[in-house]
Amino acid sequence: MQQYKRVKNYARGRSIALTDTSVEHTVSFKKFLVNLADVFLFVTQVFRNTFARGFEFREFLKQCFQIGNKSLGLISITGIIIGLVLTIQSRPVLVDFGAVNMLPSMVTISLIREMGPVITALICAGKIGSSMGAELGSMRVTEQIDAMEVSSTNPIKFLVVPRVLACTLMIPLLTLYADALGIFGGWLAANIKGDISAVLFLTQAFRDVEFIDLIPAVIKSFFFGMVIALVGCYKGYHASAGTESVGVAANTAVVMASLLVIFVDLIAVQITDLL
Repeated sequence: MQQYKRVKNYARGRSIALTDTSVEHTVSFKKFLVNLADVFLFVTQVFRNTFARGFEFREFLKQCFQIGNKSLGLISITGIIIGLVLTIQSRPVLVDFGAVNMLPSMVTISLIREMGPVITALICAGKIGSSMGAELGSMRVTEQIDAMEVSSTNPIKFLVVPRVLACTLMIPLLTLYADALGIFGGWLAANIKGDISAVLFLTQAFRDVEFIDLIPAVIKSFFFGMVIALVGCYKGYHASAGTESVGVAANTAVVMASLLVIFVDLIAVQITDLL
């Protein structure tokens, strides 16, 4: 009889635990759907306000300066290092096959098609995405966004749209700048164990490069910039109350923006391969 009671109590506790687990899964799924709906509504509002009257051109230029000019130093160092590392790592393999003359074109194609756009976007996701998330998050915590809404000022139009457009425009420009410095870094690396002039290196570099190689890289750079700005602005704009939420918004903006950059790059590569 006692053994029967133990089994019955165990079964009852097991069923309660399974019920609690199912309830937790249901709540998590509902929360995911709510967050997905919030993202969709936020993106819809951004695109609707982008084409509305009264564009904040001065704020747009300010954001272009902050995103572009203040990122030049980091992008410059990164671009040169990418070219140096890629050339140094690739040269021994090409020497074994007797194809050292293909080194400039290989480095250039790798930079233009993949390395330049992706690494530049990941760096900007860390720098720009966290900045937007922290800035808008602090404005949300200090109730500045609420004050704008009360005063009949559209915060989406004034705060979010200029940042999204500025980031969408500046990321491709920073990518082209990083590609140019990467090629320069490749020339520096080629002269470490050899002697090649800049004119000859550039001639060999662009020998196999076509204009069609540049178009997909530039197009996906636009999407990289849009994704970074949308994620950073969304996380900051919907930050919860409390000072800790500012750090959480900046951190999650970097993580989500980096993951989405890689995901967008995967889709872009598949589309480019089909075309």
